[in-house]
Amino acid sequence: MPSATHDNYLPALGVHQLTEVGQQLQATLVELLDLVAIGKQLHWNVVGALFLPFHLQLDEFVASWRELADKIAERAVAPGWSPDGQSATVAAGSGLVPIERGEVDGQVVVRELTRRSADIAERVRARMDRLGELDAVSQDALIEVVGALEGQVWMLRTQFETQRA
Repeated sequence: MPSATHDNYLPALGVHQLTEVGQQLQATLVELLDLVAIGKQLHWNVVGALFLPFHLQLDEFVASWRELADKIAERAVAPGWSPDGQSATVAAGSGLVPIERGEVDGQVVVRELTRRSADIAERVRARMDRLGELDAVSQDALIEVVGALEGQVWMLRTQFETQRA
């Protein structure tokens, strides 16, 4: 939601523009934070012959998603939006399917993360296109997210295809 001190932010976006930009950034923030939680769940529960590489790679991905979430939240604040990354907001706002509790084989980890990361990248790409009409700086923040997610999806798909051979 726009902050009470919106008029103090430069460059000022109109209230309607700010609301649209803020909502697009908020949706991305929520998905990234949910991906962080899912990544840690998988990190703690991955098993199988490739445990160690997956365990370590998940730490790298989670760190990347946290950093991206922080950049998105800070971008939202810059023009006067108040982002919300609280767990209740993330749980209510994310469309990601949760990971079931218990051990998860490394091959399942790759498949589950590939699907979720690709879905998020696709939705963020649509938001990125929308923000191109409203705020190029916010669009640039989403371009960074799409680039990172698509690179990670490529790495994951490569591992999955290698495992299937």
